[in-house]
Amino acid sequence: MSAKIVNLRQARKRKQRETRDREAEDNRRKFGRTKAERDAARRRRDELEKKVDGHRLSPSGDDST
Repeated sequence: MSAKIVNLRQARKRKQRETRDREAEDNRRKFGRTKAERDAARRRRDELEKKVDGHRLSPSGDDST
């Protein structure tokens, strides 16, 4: 019966890497959005700003017209 030889340094690094990967996955789930989602939101925001600016009334004190 022979025991499996384990390199403790490699085992420690493997455990740290797995922990970092798990935390990164959690953060992606919590905070992440795809590039397509960000672009779509940016386009929608720009369209809404243009629409609001187009419907904006001129200031009442403006006598230039």
